[in-house]
Amino acid sequence: MKREIAPNQMKIDALPARTSLATGQMALSNIDYDERATMHAWESFLADEPRCAGDPVHPSHVRSLIHDSWYRSATGGINAQGIEAPLSSDRDEIEYLTRANAELLSAARRSFASLGQLLDGTGAMLVLADSDGVLIDAIGDKKTLHDGMDIHLAIGGKWNEDAVGTNGIGTALWTGEPTFVHAAEHFCAGIKSWTCAGAPIRDPLDGKIIGVVDLSGYSPIFRPHNTALVAATARQIEKALAEQQQEQRTRLLEAFISSAPGYRRKDGLVIVDHRGRAIFCNNVPDGEATEMMDGPMEPGRGRWLMNLPSSGSEADLARALPAHLRSCHITPLKLDGDLRGAALVFPSVPVVSTAAVVHREVNKHLQDAVAMIVGESESLHAAIDVACRVARSSSVTSLLVEGETGVGKELFARLVHAGSRRTANDPFIAMNCGAITRDLFGSELFGHVAGAFTGASREGKPGVFELAHGGVLSLDEIGELPLEIQPFLLRVLEERVVNRIGDSRGRPVDVRLVASTNRDLKHEIAAGRFRRDLYYRIGAVSITVPPLRERGEDVLLLVEHFNRQIATAAGEDPLEFSQEALDALLAYHWPGNVRELKNLIGRLHVLARGRDIGLHDLPGEIAAPSATSDDGKTLSAELPGGTLVEAERQAMKNALAAEGGNLSRVARRLGISRPTLYRKLDQYGIRRGFL
Repeated sequence: MKREIAPNQMKIDALPARTSLATGQMALSNIDYDERATMHAWESFLADEPRCAGDPVHPSHVRSLIHDSWYRSATGGINAQGIEAPLSSDRDEIEYLTRANAELLSAARRSFASLGQLLDGTGAMLVLADSDGVLIDAIGDKKTLHDGMDIHLAIGGKWNEDAVGTNGIGTALWTGEPTFVHAAEHFCAGIKSWTCAGAPIRDPLDGKIIGVVDLSGYSPIFRPHNTALVAATARQIEKALAEQQQEQRTRLLEAFISSAPGYRRKDGLVIVDHRGRAIFCNNVPDGEATEMMDGPMEPGRGRWLMNLPSSGSEADLARALPAHLRSCHITPLKLDGDLRGAALVFPSVPVVSTAAVVHREVNKHLQDAVAMIVGESESLHAAIDVACRVARSSSVTSLLVEGETGVGKELFARLVHAGSRRTANDPFIAMNCGAITRDLFGSELFGHVAGAFTGASREGKPGVFELAHGGVLSLDEIGELPLEIQPFLLRVLEERVVNRIGDSRGRPVDVRLVASTNRDLKHEIAAGRFRRDLYYRIGAVSITVPPLRERGEDVLLLVEHFNRQIATAAGEDPLEFSQEALDALLAYHWPGNVRELKNLIGRLHVLARGRDIGLHDLPGEIAAPSATSDDGKTLSAELPGGTLVEAERQAMKNALAAEGGNLSRVARRLGISRPTLYRKLDQYGIRRGFL
């Protein structure tokens, strides 16, 4: 594609950190855009990427928002010479996207219809993307729509930063603010002739980003007010969504009134919509409907409480209730014959003492966290039992969770937090040590004061220990912690005092640490990569989360769990698995563990051509007891019975064989980022052509 170069100098507007969509006004400050200087900065960034990756200083002529996005794109493995976004042209997948985003499409219909007529001949197109950055609608100038196909700026194209780097849609999703990306500011070379301005669309009920509206075209269409236009359009769509939700809320309340003659005014009542979110709360007793299953929340509208099953029977609804809501009576609410919500009625209860309420709340938090861990195997329950004991104990301040990638180690950190909580504000802070560059470890862990080093923030910054004060700090992949940082971590754990970088003043911290790793730390100690004293400090109490292949029929329980969860979120019926398919899933060795299983069920919901899943719908490595590589070698379905390191190495080899050496798909299969995959392949000396 021929790239159209914008004028060498032009004035463009930089968005502030915060933008008010309520008033539609944005505080804009002018900066100079220099095409050649920006291209030179981009080329220099790519040429000297290792140094730039650890250097937060931005070139003066490149906005920090753009430079930060370049860094995310580079470290995420995006090909800077890419010419297009990924595109799904599968008809079934497009139909699934349309159904899943029906409410968003309906809310945007009026705005798109009015603007579509005005864009013809302007060289601009208006697109609507979902929360993953996948385009679900596009209107505007016919020639621009046609040219957009060259870079897959069309329905089915995926435009989040993880897929195509810096761009108006993906960067708006990342920042959560209206954002423009102009010409050379794009990360991929093939889209640098375009300009785009995107604004996130938030669900009026819970504030979550559910999509992006974006104005795109060749670079000459740029105008400072493009961002204001998409921001105003996003606000119109949000207003239409609010109207739709209000209408549904009214109809569900009417449906409840007509179906609940025994309801008493003093009883508590929560109405949830088809997504399981509370849309009406009245007289709800403390400690009943005040929580989500994935973490504590204050009571009120918009809180997610449960997954609604596809069936509208009261028995299925009762089974779908999480543990902390089992005391209520649930009634299905149907609109036009379809299940569109439910009413949760809490019988009035006598007042109990404050001490009893606190004790009940702590136990309930712990029970809810345990309920999130699906499985009945003895090895899993043994790990849960140890974690619960640690959670209840006031003397044990750290826990080491060991297990392969994808087994669900983070759920055990949540469990410890749930059992440790005494107030709703006790923090839970998580940091993945495998996702932090070596130069930034000290700052991320311990914080820094203003001017402590080149690029330090002017106000200083607290580290994760300070942020987790009074709560739980989860350090995932602690085996990736650089050796030179480990003595400082040990000192903080021993002294319970943290010193920010550049500061001599100690700051007391009260933190419970949950460290997790997929490495064999004893092997790392023997290799000189992990300190023995730190290991004994964090591993005074340790648990090993069993791999999925050792959990027997837990596989079937997880299939049912994820199947219902995904179906409910999409407003569809669950898939039906044949006995042959279930037997194959049960026999598979699951190198990616629970994460791989969840991804498979999600993929089947998108790609399966019907609701009945047979053996032919499953990937070849699952449908067959063994797979063969290109040179005819048989890959055993069994993993070695040795160390976790050996198991992880074999899991990577199996995934590489199954995905034909495609590293992006291998990373998705194993549930890890591409940088982590590259690092581990190098660590184990594995090459794509090893088979």
